[in-house]
Amino acid sequence: MTSPAPILVGKIGSLFWMRVEGKGSFQNSVQVKRCLQTLMDQGSRHFVVDLERCPIMDSTFLGTLTGAALHLRELGAGEVCILNANARNKQLLSNLGLDHILDVDSDDSRHISERKQVSDELDACLEPTPCTKTEQAEHVLEAHEALTQANESNVARFKDVIEFLEKEVQEKAAAGAGQS
Repeated sequence: MTSPAPILVGKIGSLFWMRVEGKGSFQNSVQVKRCLQTLMDQGSRHFVVDLERCPIMDSTFLGTLTGAALHLRELGAGEVCILNANARNKQLLSNLGLDHILDVDSDDSRHISERKQVSDELDACLEPTPCTKTEQAEHVLEAHEALTQANESNVARFKDVIEFLEKEVQEKAAAGAGQS
């Protein structure tokens, strides 16, 4: 298995910036979720996900970003802004109806001054931290549930995946309970 793509992070004023340095996937989405959740718990509400160096995202990564945006809606403030998405990533966001949940900057007009500062500010790397197979399965399930919550037409797209993941999570939980 290949290593997950690194995620560079930094803060510019009250804006938290995250740059994906490769594929956004299930392999790095748990770390992204943990980071965003920690920052939200600390009061951060404005996030940029810079996809300039991200050729593609899988559904788990998309669901992770969607889950963060939905959580901000529940909190009543904030945004997850997507910058520098290539044509394929824009198509994914649009086809899944996520461009109404995530703030997709399609005309490169958002955060102009911060874009100029960002290369100097992104010196910290979000290091992958290990997670259990159960935690990974639960995360992938939550990410896909967020996709269906964000857009009703995604229910049919991910129904089978969600059913499979629900069974997997239940099996892992039962196996873990038997080991106690």
